[in-house]
Amino acid sequence: MAAESLPTSRIPLFDGMNRIPGGLMLIPLILGSIVGTFAPGFLELGSFTTALFAESALPLIAILIFATGMQITAKASGPVLATTGVILLFKTIIPASLIAGLGLLIGVDGILGISILALLASFDNSNGGLWLAFTGRYGDYRDRGAYMASAINDGPFFTLLFLGISGLGNIPFLTLLAAVIPLILGFIVGNLDAKWTEVMRPVPNIVIPFFAFALGTGIDLRNVITGGLSGIFVGIAATLITGALVYIGYRFILRRGAKAGIGIASATTAGNSIATPAIVAAADPTFAPFVEIATAQVASAVLVTAIFAPLLATWVLKRQGGLDIDDAVGITPTSTSELPPTGDPSAPPSQPRRTQQDD
Repeated sequence: MAAESLPTSRIPLFDGMNRIPGGLMLIPLILGSIVGTFAPGFLELGSFTTALFAESALPLIAILIFATGMQITAKASGPVLATTGVILLFKTIIPASLIAGLGLLIGVDGILGISILALLASFDNSNGGLWLAFTGRYGDYRDRGAYMASAINDGPFFTLLFLGISGLGNIPFLTLLAAVIPLILGFIVGNLDAKWTEVMRPVPNIVIPFFAFALGTGIDLRNVITGGLSGIFVGIAATLITGALVYIGYRFILRRGAKAGIGIASATTAGNSIATPAIVAAADPTFAPFVEIATAQVASAVLVTAIFAPLLATWVLKRQGGLDIDDAVGITPTSTSELPPTGDPSAPPSQPRRTQQDD
């Protein structure tokens, strides 16, 4: 029987967006800002048009957070949990603590036109899709399983948390709880019924373009140039600073030797973080004046880190001898729910077991 042919696209819109790092979110965000700047009347038509294109951001982000929680499995071996913990500590907790400390010294206005809100939203999370793609080639089951770190730090929770505990923002405890409840419920449902996890797996591709467009409608294009240029600086700083921190954790805590450079690939800004400034302002209106510029800066950081972090990680791996002949063989990323307890059975049969570099 002839194989069923795949559907063809007259114009490859989806594939074209995915060729750009963060394109699934960045392109709708830009389109939304164009509409919001030059055709705001379209957004005021009412009914489903206004509901979808102007007011859908928060409920769609909530669905995404719920679906993200469903991807976090409770079945993970010790090495996977150790790697996840190192990434969370050095990519999220330490950078966020340093930024909160900076905010206490100089105020929430930040420095050089970059607010503390923009810094937190850019530094305290990571791009899970890029991490899986990179570790699928250069890492092993420990690294791929550490995708859980991206699932946990993805979203506004840590930004809200550090603004609240530092006193920089008036973030009520119930707001923090409300921000994490969808993630917790998703985790519970996903671990009770794996079929629901599979049903919800396509959710990011479905909701991200729509809530990105809705967020974009609130961005004044006159601020994009200023925010975009400073956002490039934010992205470079996020990669260098958090990449160095995670590298230290990989080298001296996990003792990954020449493979420590893999950790630098986590030094990215997640596309979902573009929504964080608006969510923070909804919790504490005193941050509302920073939302437009911060959103543009974070959007730039998403693109910059998605390009810079894997390039820097590859350069460090090559320089330290971590790109041996084994790494030339691509390894298909596995689901974190199917991680083996020891070794890496997903490696090709011809690949010898590593004994020194990974110890």
